[in-house]
Amino acid sequence: MESSEIELIHHLSAKNDELRHLYSQHQKYEGQLSRLTVRYPSESELREIARVKRLKLRGKDRIQQILASSR
Repeated sequence: MESSEIELIHHLSAKNDELRHLYSQHQKYEGQLSRLTVRYPSESELREIARVKRLKLRGKDRIQQILASSR
């Protein structure tokens, strides 16, 4: 995410619980992905990486919708 988007998220999350929750999840998924991709992943880890990426993308899409509606 761009720094301007992050600033807007921080500003809006004070009033929007869903946005605050989505951004928190987004950061959690970032951490999970960085831990999973440090070494050569097994097949189960590859499946977990794909699952986390889908969840992260779904959340980011919803964040983008919220940001677009606030502009």
